Amino acid sequence: MTQNPLPTTLRAALLAALASLAPMAQAAPGLAVTLSHDLDIARPSETVTIPWAEVNRALPGALIQRLAVKDASGRVLPHQVTNVKPLAKDPKNEGIAYGELIFQHSFAAGEKSASFTVEVIDGLAPPFPSKASARYVPERLDDFAWENDKLAHRTYGPALAAPAAPGSGKEVLETSGLDLWFKRVSYPIVDRWYNKGHDHYHHDEGEGMDMYNVGKSRGAGGAGVWLNGTLYTSSNYASWKVLASGPVRAIFELNYTAWNAAGTPVSEVKRFTVDAGHYLDRIDSTFTFAGPKTLPVAIGLNKTPTDKGEQPKIAVVRDKGSNGLLQWVQQATKGAFGVGVVLPSATGFAEDPLNHLIVADATSGQPLTYYAGGAWERSGDITSQEQWEAYLRAAAARARNPVRVSWKQQP
Repeated sequence: MTQNPLPTTLRAALLAALASLAPMAQAAPGLAVTLSHDLDIARPSETVTIPWAEVNRALPGALIQRLAVKDASGRVLPHQVTNVKPLAKDPKNEGIAYGELIFQHSFAAGEKSASFTVEVIDGLAPPFPSKASARYVPERLDDFAWENDKLAHRTYGPALAAPAAPGSGKEVLETSGLDLWFKRVSYPIVDRWYNKGHDHYHHDEGEGMDMYNVGKSRGAGGAGVWLNGTLYTSSNYASWKVLASGPVRAIFELNYTAWNAAGTPVSEVKRFTVDAGHYLDRIDSTFTFAGPKTLPVAIGLNKTPTDKGEQPKIAVVRDKGSNGLLQWVQQATKGAFGVGVVLPSATGFAEDPLNHLIVADATSGQPLTYYAGGAWERSGDITSQEQWEAYLRAAAARARNPVRVSWKQQP
């Protein structure tokens, strides 16, 4: 039986009615997020944090496995949700144990604002590849290692500093300096390198290598108390705590027991914030001491950072404008690399027999914030001293001019 088609005028009216309803059907409750800033430079991998309480207020009962962060074009972005504290309780399954929602946006040069929405979805949110992680490494005594998609690091615990039993062959090293592992790939390598053994990760087998020398120095961004031309430093870290471990950001703390700084006992807690896409980590060092109101603290770069036989040519730049200290190291066979520190509250520069230093005053119990890291020319991103200097200047500008984040409930 053939049905009579709808009259043209009625069909047109129905289509118009459906079109008018479409926006209503597509609209969904959410949190509208706006980012803005004042710099003209590009800001790649800018990390955004929103208190989970604000997400929960806009999206009551939202859970991380059913959440999407979308940019203005509707593209789903990798995101991360932290806990208020590790293994916090959420007895009613309401998301109240969550701490922050984290995602990233790369501002192009001249781009001053960007918009996003946070929405509840019907299906499960997929897991995102991890680009930032941190962990204790019992495979090698008590190393602590961390990495993002650009660079890897490690530092050392009390087992490495402990004396070696006769005939054991155990390495002994007492230092709170920070080590670098240079990468040529964006995927995680810490587990792979520890698994393949010490003799392998000291050679570039296609992924990068451990070629940075720490020894008794500050390595690439370790700290000490600087008094009357002498640097007083802690021993190896005493304890650790991981607060978040990817996929976008890793956060952890290292505790250093008190050491004697010219008669003043000083202890330190270092909090590291490691973001995907960055060559510098943020480090918040909180020193605790009694007596003086402040103590001068120096952040150091090793004067002899290469393997033996590399005959390095080392350029050292002290940039008062950006409060930055950097090295560009040209090696005979293993390529060039840069190492650097940005210390926003710096008061000057110094050096001792082992380290180039940048100095600032620390107040007991209050964090001293700085940024430290490095880059290798064979990664392909930063291949010259000029580029490394520009990178640190941009990092300093970004630290002085943080992105503004605002949000409102989307009906």
